[in-house]
Amino acid sequence: MMTDTLAKFQQANPPKKGKRTSQILEVLKSSVHSPSAKIGAILLVFMIVISIAAPLIAPYGVNEMDLLNPHQQPSAEHIMGTDEMGRDQFTRLLYGGRYSLAIGLVVALFSTLVAVILGCVAGYFGGLAESLIMRAMDVLSALPSILMCILISTALGSGFVNTVIALSVSQIPSFARMMRAQVLAERYQEYLEAAYIINASKARIMFKHMFPNAISPMIICFTMGIGDNIGLAAALSFIGLGVRPPTPEWGALLASSRTHMINYPFLIIYPGLFIMVTILAANLLGDGFRDALDPKLRK
Repeated sequence: MMTDTLAKFQQANPPKKGKRTSQILEVLKSSVHSPSAKIGAILLVFMIVISIAAPLIAPYGVNEMDLLNPHQQPSAEHIMGTDEMGRDQFTRLLYGGRYSLAIGLVVALFSTLVAVILGCVAGYFGGLAESLIMRAMDVLSALPSILMCILISTALGSGFVNTVIALSVSQIPSFARMMRAQVLAERYQEYLEAAYIINASKARIMFKHMFPNAISPMIICFTMGIGDNIGLAAALSFIGLGVRPPTPEWGALLASSRTHMINYPFLIIYPGLFIMVTILAANLLGDGFRDALDPKLRK
């Protein structure tokens, strides 16, 4: 009798299906209202667009030289001047954005993906797997990231791919620790206990249930990592261990112009401004995501 009554009640009052939204979408929606996130996104998208559209915007070829007119001051013909070989500085900065932004994005994406996998495995399984992974992270963290980058770049040599490898290895330990901490915080939540009860597989529990609820802080790491990686790549190029001239990467442009910085400061100023604006954009975007994640900062 009681069962029949309950069944009739459920038929008369079916449960309302709410719209499921992931935590990532909630963070993105909340960050839309953040002024810093808006400014950072606009600046970062602008830098990406002008770099991709460099062949359409650039007034000269990237390696087009005018040996009779080197070190020209900024003018209507060359709005950012020319370098020691008469190449247009504005053109090379546009093309250089492709290398610098690619390094920042690829390193941030690769290191975040590897760190997410390592952090999930270490936090979820624990035991021997956690000990092995975290001790390896401790070894990689023994040196500051810039020194680790220098060591790896010295061993592998300069170049775009080697720079990506060096920066990725230096970023993974801190990201993996953060992911492990998030997984440990979610490990004993009630929704996971429900997944255990229905005999969900470990892979499903880890990546279907736990991962979406632990990934949000990694979004901040990813966005801020873009700026950090661009700055580190420029530093490596400046000391001759990153991307080398004649590749027009922003750090390489700084390195090739340092001997002329006293007489022709514009050769240093403009690449520095491009690097500064891009790093600022990534940090503003990361601050916006951080504000969206912090309940105390939400209005």
